[in-house]
Amino acid sequence: MIGSAFANIFKIPELKRRILFTMALLIVYRVGVQVPVPGVDSAALAAIFATARGTLLGLVDMFSGGALERLSVFALGIMPYISSSIILQLLTVVVPHLEQLKKEGEQGRKKITQYTRYGTVVLSIIQGFGIAVGLETMTAPGGAAVVLVPGWGFRLMTVITLTAGTAFIMWLGEQITERGIGNGISLIIFAGIVCRMPVAIGQTFQLLSTGEISLFLVIALTVMMVAVVALIIYVEQGQRRIPVQYAKRVVGRRMYGGQSTHLPLKINSSGVIPPIFASSIIMFPATIASFIKIPWMQSIADTIRPGHAVYELMYVGFIFFFCYFYTAVTFNPTDVADNMKKSGGFIPGIRPGKRTSEYIDKVLSRITLGGAVYVSAVCVLPSILISQFNVPFYFGGTALLIVVGVAIDTISQIESHMLTRHYEGFLKGGAGRVKGRY
Repeated sequence: MIGSAFANIFKIPELKRRILFTMALLIVYRVGVQVPVPGVDSAALAAIFATARGTLLGLVDMFSGGALERLSVFALGIMPYISSSIILQLLTVVVPHLEQLKKEGEQGRKKITQYTRYGTVVLSIIQGFGIAVGLETMTAPGGAAVVLVPGWGFRLMTVITLTAGTAFIMWLGEQITERGIGNGISLIIFAGIVCRMPVAIGQTFQLLSTGEISLFLVIALTVMMVAVVALIIYVEQGQRRIPVQYAKRVVGRRMYGGQSTHLPLKINSSGVIPPIFASSIIMFPATIASFIKIPWMQSIADTIRPGHAVYELMYVGFIFFFCYFYTAVTFNPTDVADNMKKSGGFIPGIRPGKRTSEYIDKVLSRITLGGAVYVSAVCVLPSILISQFNVPFYFGGTALLIVVGVAIDTISQIESHMLTRHYEGFLKGGAGRVKGRY
């Protein structure tokens, strides 16, 4: 059945073209990850990252798809764009001009996107300069310098190269979203994590062969991964369905309404956005601090590293904040209640209008709390176990949440295209169909 569903994909010209376009741009991204920045000793840098497993550098390298380890042109990854998006969304709430742009529809959205791009370039320049200065002070365990010819020439070249690389990734993500399938930015992060997983698996078997970890621990880790994946799929598909009744009304000689339906509220309506945003917020100052060899900066980098109590508390706090913030930005209970009232719909036992809006907001706040707890548990608990048992960081909950969540969203979009053109989806029956977040 699944094989025939995949065969149906290539019977739809538009869907086939979108998938091939997405795959082509992801291949371009992975090729760019292999292109190093000039003036850097790759062997010395690789020796430094060999000891960075489970540290902040390992976390940043995971989101960049291994680009930071090679210091490729895509070393900054897509995180400056995400950080800029966070800043713009926060400013939209407090700056009247941006709030007005948001209400202007397509033209306002284009203007906010333009501001986001400018912010991405500024943040890339800041991070690129911090990395360039920090690399000049770094030496490999054997004493070899990472930068071959330090100076302002290397700094300017690195800043320009890394900024251009991030801008190109940003363009790739936007092109995938508009002309491909799925969310482009999420797919780029997805591709980077998936490509690093074979390396992590190889490292695990290497540690097993040298006796640094036991076979029992590997089996337990595998079982934990399967359980976490099952939990993610179960919760991501979970909904709180609020019953809605539509009153009967007569228009001319016909009677409309009278049917019962429901308002679906997803348990984790914000998806993978909170952990990505939280990681980006923490990584921005921490990445610069880890490269600059100043005692107080190094103490900051050591404090906000994965596995440290301060890092985990900050991480959970940001996840909770962005779960509520992103849900509030994307879902407006007042608009839903007003549209329901105009259509003659009401929630049994709740008066239409303001009471309905308050009820929906109350239910949404409760399930968002459960979603935030679930996301925090998935992201934090595995990273604590990994830091304690010296296994590759890439098996962390954040990576699994992103991989599974993006896969569900992409499959749901593919299935929507298939069902629109009267093809059977991946699963038969309406109850078994994949439900995405977007």
